[in-house]
Amino acid sequence: MKLNMASLALLCASITKNGAMAFTRTPTLHRALAVTTSSSFSTDISGGPRSNAYVIDPGSTSSSLRRRRARPNNTSLKEIASKLPGYSDGALLMSTTEDQTESAAPAPAAEEEKYQFPNADKNVLDLPPRMRFAPSPTGSLHVGGARTALYNWLVAKKGQLDFDKDSEAGFVLRVEDTDVARSTKESEDSVLADLSWLGLTWDEGPDTPLAKYGPYRQSERATIYSKLGKTLIDEGKAYPCFCTPEELEEMKARMEAEGIPPRYDGTWRDADPELVAQKIAAGDPYTVRFKVPPGARVVIDDAVRGTVSWDAEATVGDFILLRSSGVPVYNFCVAVDDASMGITTVIRAEEHLTNTLRQGLILDALGAPRPRYAHCSLILGEDKQKLSKRHGATSCNQFRLDGFLPDAMINYLALLGWNDGTENEIFARDELIEAFDIDRIVKSPSVFDMDKLKWVNSQHLKQMEIEEILDLVEEQLNFMDMINEGADAEKKRDFVFASTAVAKQMMETLQDAATNAKTVMGYNLPATFDELADGSEAKEMVKQGNFYGISMKLMEMHEGKSFPMPNPGDLLAAFVDGSTKKGIVEDRQTGGDETSYPQEYKATMKSMAKEMKVKGKNLFHPVRLALTGEMSGQDVPKQLSLLAMAVGDGSAVNAVAAGVVPIEARMERLKSFCESIPEEFRVSKTNAGGDKGKSEKGSKKDANGKKESAASSAAADSSSPAQDDPLSSYEGPPITALDIRVGRINKVWTHEEADKLYCEEIDVGEDEPRLIASGLRPYLSEEDLDGRMVLVLCNLKARKLAGFPSHGMVLCASNEDHTEVKLVSVPVDAKIGERVSVPGFDFEGEEGKPFAENKIGKKKVFEKIAPFLKTSEYGVPEFCGRPLLTSAGVCTSPINNGSVS
Repeated sequence: MKLNMASLALLCASITKNGAMAFTRTPTLHRALAVTTSSSFSTDISGGPRSNAYVIDPGSTSSSLRRRRARPNNTSLKEIASKLPGYSDGALLMSTTEDQTESAAPAPAAEEEKYQFPNADKNVLDLPPRMRFAPSPTGSLHVGGARTALYNWLVAKKGQLDFDKDSEAGFVLRVEDTDVARSTKESEDSVLADLSWLGLTWDEGPDTPLAKYGPYRQSERATIYSKLGKTLIDEGKAYPCFCTPEELEEMKARMEAEGIPPRYDGTWRDADPELVAQKIAAGDPYTVRFKVPPGARVVIDDAVRGTVSWDAEATVGDFILLRSSGVPVYNFCVAVDDASMGITTVIRAEEHLTNTLRQGLILDALGAPRPRYAHCSLILGEDKQKLSKRHGATSCNQFRLDGFLPDAMINYLALLGWNDGTENEIFARDELIEAFDIDRIVKSPSVFDMDKLKWVNSQHLKQMEIEEILDLVEEQLNFMDMINEGADAEKKRDFVFASTAVAKQMMETLQDAATNAKTVMGYNLPATFDELADGSEAKEMVKQGNFYGISMKLMEMHEGKSFPMPNPGDLLAAFVDGSTKKGIVEDRQTGGDETSYPQEYKATMKSMAKEMKVKGKNLFHPVRLALTGEMSGQDVPKQLSLLAMAVGDGSAVNAVAAGVVPIEARMERLKSFCESIPEEFRVSKTNAGGDKGKSEKGSKKDANGKKESAASSAAADSSSPAQDDPLSSYEGPPITALDIRVGRINKVWTHEEADKLYCEEIDVGEDEPRLIASGLRPYLSEEDLDGRMVLVLCNLKARKLAGFPSHGMVLCASNEDHTEVKLVSVPVDAKIGERVSVPGFDFEGEEGKPFAENKIGKKKVFEKIAPFLKTSEYGVPEFCGRPLLTSAGVCTSPINNGSVS
């Protein structure tokens, strides 16, 4: 049924009568639409001369369920309309007071120009990319929406670099706020704030309403929808449908009973125009439906999913464009907006794929070119279900509150469905823009891994200087109410600096600095020995007997004021290098100069070791537990310095919120605890200086059964290291946690898609060889690898690198700036599959078993041990100064004073 101006007059009359006025262009209409619209949609537009762009399958036939009636006579519609009050020369006049005020004598409505679309008659692939993100302001911006926004933003930013600066390449932010019942200004502000926090700034959006393709809120675009809706009705591509909800339900039930996919059967598609006019005049409610051309097929070349096609008639039937309330539906608005704003590519979630059918039909009917589509797979939780609140934080604002960096968030979001073809996983913002390509978006769903996000965040934090994150750490401290309101600016800045410096090496999130500071200022030593958990590291250490005597000595020194405490006039000394005056983050680095507090503390420990005949961990572990209440943590002088900032006069720290326990209160609790220690645990079970087992030194065996000399055994004895032995201050996971084995590369080849990756088949003594991907191609040739014996870290969880299943990691030595990378050399007589050991550690007992793969990954065990894996000045790979050993001897490398990873 093709409706001319007369039929449009009937529709306008009916719509006006129902209060919606969707297709009239009066001020009353504009305001009514802004108030009554109630669906949420997202859209794109391009334009040009109209042409019939439907893709028709010649073999298709129309549905047998459709009623076929004679096409209406437009003259008869005009005659019927002319009998209605207010009709004149092809237009139905509105009779509102406002309209009468604006024009004393209504003029005939002229034929409006056809709407022109910016991309008409152009190939969108050749145009500067105009990308869009169209959120609905009905809640927070979540992970999925943020990824969609990011992908569109990256393409737009890259386009702005590739095309002339005066081109229309850009990132468009369009607000789909027509769901009046759920849309709120607060939600819109929240979404825009989250996008701003992520750094996804837009070139056009709701704050630029006068831009060329504005306005950018759908509630402000009613006249555009009205004009194009009238066009479709006028050209016979849409029609009114008077089916009641009851009739539609009956229709659905009948089709389901017949085994036919439910869809509208075309009851009013070719209705008698006189009947239509009568029902409109009578005020019967109706929807406006799109007339799907017989045999129509819609085909798209999706950038992610390839060719996708639909039999339109069989799939959807004639669908609704306009509800009976006069409100346009989602797909109509989306298609119109994308076309009228000149959007060239639409990247969105796969759940919108089915919407593409309706949007394609609408765009074709309007004569508007379709944008290119890319439908990304869903993001799943670790249980492989669609990501939701039950999986933890999913809103961007929550990630900000939890202390994630914006650059780390976009880095990780980019990896949820995309890779650059290499094993690289850490990207700066500019690097992402340069590397991102729609064609590398993968089809398979991505799993949101919070541990992986924290790792990515930690890598970005490590690349930043302390000064760069001070404001962000201060924000976290304020979130936890740990800073007094109105605190002295200098004292506050010193406390923030110290909290950042002491935690930076171990930080995964910014929040870690605040929670660590709270732990440092608290004191978790229980009041009694019995309250320590059975089997805990602390209880077992106390049972060794050193703790009681050392604690009594500390309390004696504190009471006599001979135990050194931080200088109130120089509380930053522990956190700043005395010569460079720069902040230090390495826990092994000592702050200040030779006269500052850290050196005074070190001298005291040396004196205690000599007096009490206790060294290494037998001294440091009891001292740490007694002073801090913890078995592990950062350098004790740093912790005591941070505590001093919290208890000093005019402190910036909110002592109550931070849970501050001053040193005096600690000594009182320590006294109570020591009084509860059973007598049997008050005497040391080891002799001073590691004398235990002296008689065994000449015959001590290493983990592989080979005898060590007395000299090497003494050097490796962890209970009696030299004062500057790195192992004496090491508090990370045990080296035995790693399952490092000798392997042989049987086969090596170049990864087909990643230009930096080799794929290797390596025998590590298992039933089947392992497949491992390594990023060694820029450093070594295939000939360098083929047949080589190597060290393989075997208890890493299997994962895919650029699509290749990799299970393990080949250990290499590299120089300081990683410009030179070489394989660790294994003694030729070493056994394939044997486990590499380190002198002084038991690799054979129960405690020497390697950690499970999941624990290695989730606890970031290798990342914590890696800083202590070095090559000596002679090129020997070592852990805390102890060599990596095989049954055939020591491993070597051609790189001196380097790192092993």
